[in-house]
Formats: sequence, structure tokens, C-alpha cells
Amino acid sequence: MTAPAEHLPEAVLRPVRGHHAFEACVEQLATAIRLGVYPLGTALPPERELAAILQVSRATLREAMAALREAGLVETTRGRGGGTVVTLKPRTPSARAAARISPERRRDWLDALEFRRVVEPGAAYLAARIQPAGVRREQLERALADVDAARRPAAHRQADSRFHLTVASLADSPRTIEAVTSVQATLHEMLLAIPVLGTNIAHSDRQHAALVKAILAGDADRARRVMEEHCDDTAALLRGLLG
Repeated sequence: MTAPAEHLPEAVLRPVRGHHAFEACVEQLATAIRLGVYPLGTALPPERELAAILQVSRATLREAMAALREAGLVETTRGRGGGTVVTLKPRTPSARAAARISPERRRDWLDALEFRRVVEPGAAYLAARIQPAGVRREQLERALADVDAARRPAAHRQADSRFHLTVASLADSPRTIEAVTSVQATLHEMLLAIPVLGTNIAHSDRQHAALVKAILAGDADRARRVMEEHCDDTAALLRGLLG
């Protein structure tokens, strides 16, 4: 079995910062695998050891490993002699789609994530400054409820996009709406190329709720921070799984 360069895992993997460790774990481990820190055929360190390096709970690490399995990056066997091994064999439709992405498309998608980090927190800030009331308040609350109620992956993705577009529409800025529409269209393509991950959706739903609370309270700075965290978590997951 192939062995990783002994010094690289400790150099590349680092303690996870922030409240949403799942996405950060996926990004770090997937990046380490893609860059050959753990080459094809390598057994990843034991769960206890990886959790200690990343400074996350073993439950969080298990969720991250499940995401890597869904993406076709690793396989896990149980029992004596079992463990998690790097396979790089895309088995699900989303994993196969990710494997077919051209370098040019990857660069465009990474640029879109940076662009999103600029425009969507700004849209949230403007929406909170206006502090919607009446019909516009109802539109925002209904958009949030639609995301929470969506059960099928396709329906959830669409409801999620509508929620973000609703936030942008409250900014009363046609250029902001145009920018968010563009970035959401690209984000939709990216999400189609990764597995649907329940842990990430649960994080996202909580952030949506916090964002709505901040906007309706007129707390523009808080709305911007929440959207920044939301964009950062999604970007970490996508960078990890799409490479």
C-alpha cells in the first residue's frame, strides 16, 4: 500500500476554525487527497488521529468522511484490518460530473465563488438597511419557509436560489439583483456536481434563519456577517469536492 510523505499531513492539515467545522474538514481532507498528500491507495490515519489534528469532534469527522465517500474520493471497510483508503473512483452521478469538469470551467467556478463573497453579503447589508415590512417582509419569510419545506434535492436547490434572489430583490438595486442572479446560476451548476449532504443543508438552513432575523431587525452589519459565513462555508465545501 502506498505511504504518504510523513511530514506532509501535519504540514497541510491544520486545526479547523469557526463554528461550522464540517465544510472546513471536507475542504482540507479533499484538498490533501487531490494534491497527493495522501496518494491513491493510501490509508488515511485513524479517525481518532485525524480528529485530533483537525481539532474537531469524531462525529464531525465521520460526517466529513461520509462526504468524501459520496464524492468517490475514498472507500471505507469495517472490521479487523479495515480503514479508509484513497480510491479516487467517482461512483455517483455527481462525482462523475465533477470528474468531467474542465480546468477552464473550474477556474470560472472558483472566480464565481470569490464574486459571490463580494456581492451577496452586500445585498444582505442593503436589504437590512431598508428593513422590509408588509408584503416584502412576507416575501422573505415565505422564501425561507419554502427552503425549509423542500424535501427533494432539486426542489431544495431551487428554493435555496429563490431565497437568495429574494434577499437581493430587497436591496432595491437592479445591478445587485443582476449580479446575484448571475452568481446563483453558476452556483446551481456547481451544486449539481457534488453530492447532496444533509449536514451542509442543516448548516445552511440555520444560516438562512439567522439572516432573515438580522434583515427583519434592521441589523445590517449582522446580516452581512451571516451571509459572509454562509458564502464561506459553501465555498469551502465546493472547493474541496470540486478541486
